Amino acid sequence: MKTLRVLAVSAAVLAATSPAFADEKVVTDEGIATFSFFKPASVRIEGGTTGYGGAIAYGVNQYTDLVLGYNGGDAADLVGGEVKYNGVEYDLEQDNNTAYLNAEIRPFGNWFHVALGTAYNDNEYKVSTRNNRGDIKINGTEFDNATANVRGRINYKNDIVPYIGFGVSPSITSRIGLFAQVGAFYNGNPEVHLDTDTPLALGNDGQTLRAALDEEERDIRNDDKYKWMPVGKVGLSFRF
Repeated sequence: MKTLRVLAVSAAVLAATSPAFADEKVVTDEGIATFSFFKPASVRIEGGTTGYGGAIAYGVNQYTDLVLGYNGGDAADLVGGEVKYNGVEYDLEQDNNTAYLNAEIRPFGNWFHVALGTAYNDNEYKVSTRNNRGDIKINGTEFDNATANVRGRINYKNDIVPYIGFGVSPSITSRIGLFAQVGAFYNGNPEVHLDTDTPLALGNDGQTLRAALDEEERDIRNDDKYKWMPVGKVGLSFRF
């Protein structure tokens, strides 16, 4: 997460000093010529919470880009190898597979944009608790983590989902720029499967770990806050 924060802040600082897209008039031997900073076609490389990948973009005009991209793989090292569900921290291993089509709209004609679009999501997270964190609380019951290891899979597989995001794309030169964006997919609740090698381990209230995990799965499946999958990514773009 620290990497994402540093890059996003750097992009924002550069954005604050970047001019809006504009045409520059240049005096030549033949008279006055116009040089356009607006270059419609671009590609970018990016990485973030949905993995690594890239995109191609085409500027319909100076205010709107159509962007087709793909993110995949395991970016846990980039965004932090942990995730928290229902108050329990897990080690995280990602298997991302996201293709998206966005319209990135620049309402002020400059570096700030709003992204609206859709994506095909087929993402799976493998999670596991650590052995060195003392007690863990699952479904309100405390268990000794030394005898209550938990592992599982959390899948976001709603296929075609809507997306909204906000970002900056400041230019370094007329052809190279930075990119940062935060947003969220509306995925609906994920599929959840939690398991353990010690299903009969007893918690502080006498509940077995297996019973607590069954309740934990139901809570995650039905909690509205897990319907939104957050997105954060940064990248570098090249215009033609």
